[in-house]
Formats: sequence, structure tokens, C-alpha cells
Amino acid sequence: MRTDIFARLDREPEPPKIEAPRMSRHRIALFGGTLAFYVAIVVAVLVSSWLVALDWKVMLFRPYQQWPELHAFLDYYVVLGQRGPTAVMIASWLGWRSWRQHTIRPLLTLGCSLLLLNVTVGAVKLGLGRLGPHYATQIGSAEMFAGGDIFPSGHTANAVVTWGILAYLATTPRARRYLSALSATVSLGVGLTTVYIGTHWLSDVLLGWAAGLLILLALPWFEPLITRAEAWIFSVREQWRQRRRAATPAPAPVAAGAPQTVPLPQPIGSESVAAGSGSAAAAGAVPAAGQSDAQGAGQNPAHPGAGTRARAHAAHPAHPARSERTPITPAGPRRPPHADRTPRGSTSPARPMTGG
Repeated sequence: MRTDIFARLDREPEPPKIEAPRMSRHRIALFGGTLAFYVAIVVAVLVSSWLVALDWKVMLFRPYQQWPELHAFLDYYVVLGQRGPTAVMIASWLGWRSWRQHTIRPLLTLGCSLLLLNVTVGAVKLGLGRLGPHYATQIGSAEMFAGGDIFPSGHTANAVVTWGILAYLATTPRARRYLSALSATVSLGVGLTTVYIGTHWLSDVLLGWAAGLLILLALPWFEPLITRAEAWIFSVREQWRQRRRAATPAPAPVAAGAPQTVPLPQPIGSESVAAGSGSAAAAGAVPAAGQSDAQGAGQNPAHPGAGTRARAHAAHPAHPARSERTPITPAGPRRPPHADRTPRGSTSPARPMTGG
């Protein structure tokens, strides 16, 4: 068993049992309080109350001129609130987690939260139409219904949702506390950075925090929908796999009357090999010895089985001749040499001389 830290990166053998957050009384109370704060901010801006005066004071203070050394760093830090880069980073992490835990609930939860963010925040932005600090036309005015899209702050709301979803999907209370503190710090810094740069009013940031928190608090109401969507996606995947298996061509069956390849029998014992070699030797020796010798060998009563073996060998042409064995056929005639005969071409022994 692996004991190092990389063992925690391996894929789990089966999906873990993770309980989805429920809409408890504590969560309902937080949701109600945040919603009341949201409505109060909108009303305070609509009536041009003290909050609008504070917006103008902060804007005329021009923080980016008071602390210019922070401008280079905060230009990069504000990217943590942009929807595109943050969505890619969080989706990559949750995608790996979905693969590791055999579930797509993290990705579905992220998609549901971003959809709610686009619908709710986008609708309020377009409905109120507030202009930003750089496009303000009258000092002390709320700049509402002027065709803008700055209220609430999308950077701030997006930072709250995208980084807060990590705390929402945490599997242990300890991880949930740490991730909640991290997401709160990041979203708070992103909101204040937009005020420092001068792209948002202070009230825009306050309403963006409330908008993002409302989405995170309302996610348990959408958990049954997320569960049904996950089950439907898995069922579609199984149907697609079954159709793919059915579309794979099966091997064609062999017809009843089609010719089939049958392996040839091989000789087992040494007697069969010897018999085949003897037959091959006899068949090769007949044409080499001449016509009279072949007839004499075939009609010799001392060897009654020679003709039978030759006919049996000729009746089975499928039996291959063993070319690795050379026939043991004498080169000359099969008649034994006589003692009183001398080979042709040899000189006769010298006869003894008679007489003196």
C-alpha cells in the first residue's frame, strides 16, 4: 500500500458517499438576511441616499493616485474575479475531482451556479442601467437608468461564486472552513481592487458580494435537479455504450458446406517413419536399377510385401515424401560381384612364365 502523499491523487475504487448540503434553518436565516441587505443596497442607491454620497467621495479620492505603487500588482490580482480565467481554473480542478470520485456532481454544481449568476446579476445590471465612475455625468447623481451595466459588480459576484463553490463542495468540515475563509478573502480583495482602479462604485461592490452569497446559499434548493441531471447523463452514456457494442460486427459463421482446412496427420512412431522411408527408397530405386532389375525386384518371391507397400504408398499421395532422408540405393547394379569375375577396365594379373 502506498503511504506517500501522491497516493491521495489516485482514483478511488468506487464513488464516495458525500452528502449534499441541505437547506437548514441556519442557512435559511442567512439567506433571508442577505436578501434583505441586497434589497436595502438597491433602495439606498435608487433614492440617492448617503451611500451614493459615499460613492462619490471614494471616487474623487482616486485611490489609484494615492497608492500608485500597488497599481501594477492589482492589475493582475483583479483577474481572479474575471469569469473566463476563474471558470477555467475551477472547472479544471473540479473535472479532475469528478474523474477521481466517479461522479460529475462537482461540474454540474459549478455549471448551475454560473448559470444562476449570469441570469440574476445580468438581469439586474441591464434593468438598473447604472453608469460607472469613469462615465459619470453629474456629481452626486446615482447615474441610474442611463444605459450602463455596472451595478452590481460582476467581478465581485463572480469571485464570490467561483471561489466559494470550492467551500460548498468540500467533503470535510475542516476543509470547508479553510476554503470559506480563502474565498471570502479573495472576493473581498477583488471587490476593493475594482474600487481602487476606479471601474466600480463602492455600492456596486457591496451589492456584488450580496449577489454572490445569495447564489451560494440557494444552491441546496437545486441539489435534486443536479442529482436527476447526473442520473440522466449516466443513463445516456450507458445507452450509447450498448449501441456501440451492438454496432460492432460479429465474426461471420462458417457455412455448413464450405470447405475447411484440416491438418494433415503426422507419423507418430518410428516404425511409420521407417516404413515411409523404405517405401520412398524402394520407389526411388526402381528407375535407377534398370527395367529388368525392377521387374525382378517386383516378382521376387522372397519379398512378398514390397509390391503391396509400393501400391499403398501410391494410393496415398497426400503423404509427403521425406526429402531430408536420402534413399539408400546402391549406385551400381544390385547383383553381387562374383569371385571369378574381374571388373572391367582392370589389368589382369601377370601369368607365370613357363620355361626357362
